[in-house]
Amino acid sequence: MSQPQVELEENKEGVTSSQASVHKSEASATIRDCSRPPTARAEDTERKQAPPAPGDLPEGGWAGWLTVAGAFLIQMTGFGYTGSFGVYQDYYTRVYLSNESSSAISWIGSVNAYLVIASGLLAGRLYDRGYFYYLLYGGSLLLAFSLFMLSLAKPGQYYQIFLSQGVGVGIGAGMMYIPSVAVVSQYFLKRRALAMTIVASGSSLGAIVHPIMLNNTLNNPKIGFATAARANAGMITGLLVIACVVMRTRTTQVKTPPPLWSSAKRFIKDGAYVFAALGMTVFALGFYFPLFYLQLDALTHGLDETFSFYSLVILNSCSFLGRLSPGFFANKLGVENITVVSTFICAVLIIGMIGLSSVASVVVIGVIYGFFAGTYIAMLAPLLAHLTDDMSELGVRMGLAFAVCGFGTLVGTPIDGALLTGDYIWWRPALFSGLMAFLGFASFSTSIILLRRRKMRLRAAEAAANEKA
Repeated sequence: MSQPQVELEENKEGVTSSQASVHKSEASATIRDCSRPPTARAEDTERKQAPPAPGDLPEGGWAGWLTVAGAFLIQMTGFGYTGSFGVYQDYYTRVYLSNESSSAISWIGSVNAYLVIASGLLAGRLYDRGYFYYLLYGGSLLLAFSLFMLSLAKPGQYYQIFLSQGVGVGIGAGMMYIPSVAVVSQYFLKRRALAMTIVASGSSLGAIVHPIMLNNTLNNPKIGFATAARANAGMITGLLVIACVVMRTRTTQVKTPPPLWSSAKRFIKDGAYVFAALGMTVFALGFYFPLFYLQLDALTHGLDETFSFYSLVILNSCSFLGRLSPGFFANKLGVENITVVSTFICAVLIIGMIGLSSVASVVVIGVIYGFFAGTYIAMLAPLLAHLTDDMSELGVRMGLAFAVCGFGTLVGTPIDGALLTGDYIWWRPALFSGLMAFLGFASFSTSIILLRRRKMRLRAAEAAANEKA
């Protein structure tokens, strides 16, 4: 080979090497400093970033655990507030909206819970596109504003309370619900179940703090509804500010997700995922009955007023333990197994509310139902993550599942209120809710069977491939 040809080949190799280094630097540029919000958007760049490999996840770190702490506060102020609606159900029925039926009042709480959950369909898509900070800051602002607007609602003005507490608070909390859970998966793999259960326990702590605060302010004639609502709004706003400061994403999500309809058609072919989503929906029809009606049930059975006010605190205190404890042994027992066991026990206890008539029965139902209801809620996000092969689709998978589940949340408690009637016939809503919970248990069981069959087929295929190799 002549000398000019040798030099030409060396130049080509130099160009190729420099191009490779440029591509490498461009690829590394997709990882950003976790201390600053993302500025890149999917439509602003043609670069696509693959999800981080499992070995690249830090399994915590300062940024990871601070994000867990912030997500904990988001759950405490959002879904924790929703889980405290039993206090409002009792207060509105007896005092502030006494001109409305129990079913009508239940629509306030059910619409709130529905929007918290169903908003995840849109929030999950936006999270996958890299809009986490917009959802966090916008949701916090709307939630705080709506709570302060609730304090301006007048007695007997149903629409004012419905718009502020039902719609405004629901949308604001819903904008943050799915993203605050999904962002944790950017930092954890082996400890993901533990991290997500810690996050989920925030809603239980909120459902302990809010009822204590509200029962001691709403029912105090020296304070009144307006001051009580503003005090609660001020506390929530302060916690939201802390969450906004400490939460950080690990990577910039610049990968454009596929269209929602095409994703939904692909997910429908996943039988385990479909039955899990169906189980969430049907189970939600009965799940909220104790949360919304336990305090009113205790009062109408003539139990001590002070004890009745703390019945929800008992339930939610045990729910806090139930949400926190599974994370330590979920990897050994299996997320799906814990989910099925908890739904079965919850269904039995909901039907058991037919016999509620004494302090002992309220304590037993509150303690046991609270613990396993908390366990169920804590396992939902890890279960959906367990059913997801491509973690870049986790946001939309969770969003779709929770959006479908929202319909059960929306209509469940109003149906309970209609069955209850003004004569307080408690066995009707308890029986209906218990049967729906049992159907949810059956759906989750079917999901597990399908999941295990799929794993067996994959193992058989891998074994066949290894034999051929």
